Amino acid sequence: MATVSLQNVTKSYGSIVAVSDVTLTVEHGEFVALLGPSGCGKTTTLQMLAGFVEATSGDIFIDGKSMRGIPPHKRNIGVVFQSYALFPHLTVSQNVAFGLKMRRVAAPEIAERVDRALRLVQLAGLDQRYPRELSGGQQQRVALARALVIEPSVLLLDEPLSNLDANLREQMRFEIREIQKRIGITTVFVTHDQNEAMAAADRMVVMSRGKIRQVGTAEEIYEHPSDLFVATFIGQANTLRGSIAAVRGAEVDIVLEGNERVVARHGGNVRVGDVTTLTLRPEDLELAADVQPGMNSIRGTVVRANYLGATINAGVRVGEATLIVNIPRGRSVMKEGQSVVVCWQPSAGIVLAAGG
Repeated sequence: MATVSLQNVTKSYGSIVAVSDVTLTVEHGEFVALLGPSGCGKTTTLQMLAGFVEATSGDIFIDGKSMRGIPPHKRNIGVVFQSYALFPHLTVSQNVAFGLKMRRVAAPEIAERVDRALRLVQLAGLDQRYPRELSGGQQQRVALARALVIEPSVLLLDEPLSNLDANLREQMRFEIREIQKRIGITTVFVTHDQNEAMAAADRMVVMSRGKIRQVGTAEEIYEHPSDLFVATFIGQANTLRGSIAAVRGAEVDIVLEGNERVVARHGGNVRVGDVTTLTLRPEDLELAADVQPGMNSIRGTVVRANYLGATINAGVRVGEATLIVNIPRGRSVMKEGQSVVVCWQPSAGIVLAAGG
């Protein structure tokens, strides 16, 4: 296990800044996910950790040692690529042994470590097959075994599940996390899939336009997003613009653009007159026939109701906005065109600065 530290790391390609002033520490044995849309800088950050790309400024440390000028093969890092990058002309065993041979490990030790790595990823007995004879999930396991067999201090995963179908992706996500916990290796995982990050990582690092927007556990980021980008990127979120009409302790009164007045909790640093965005999660909203005492209530019209198995996903037109509402299965189904009242508890709303 190792501690990984990025200190004010920036990567520029001419006038284009791919990663800007990133500072982050990954603790011993921690599983951290870099998450964000395409082009946010997460893969470039991983490539700098691996040594494939040199940082323009700043520094990267592994267990306190600067990696500046250290080539990839001397960083003791295992990497699993999005494409797996298996050698098609080599067997499973030969693919996994490749890194050990490059390190001139003795043949008996190679055989022992390859066997142990294949058993770890549940591929015992498939050592003589070629990549073309394996399923996508099995190829992914070979790539993981090849990264782990060199006994790295840090494991880097670059979108390793993106080529798998949905069911297999969920299964492999669970298996990678179980293996990581079992051997206790410090891991950095790049993904654009928020569900993967939330399910697997100890902490998530949400990135946008080369910068870190928020670092925290899945619960911290989902329940307390730092800004509008994070709130709308992680999970579904409804947004309503308005202005602060009154501040009463931990609560504020907000006048929305349609002149509805609602109550919300705030985290501080708000003033009367501030323009704000009220963010509401679909699962925190309820539909009723009339105004509910003690709850915020806005009248609207159902414009869609989609059955999704566990929930019914409804769209309710409220003024110029359409609110998404997730209704648990078994509740009364609202029909399209029906007038309803959208209700929520004051504590459910997230008050954010209007500009994000």
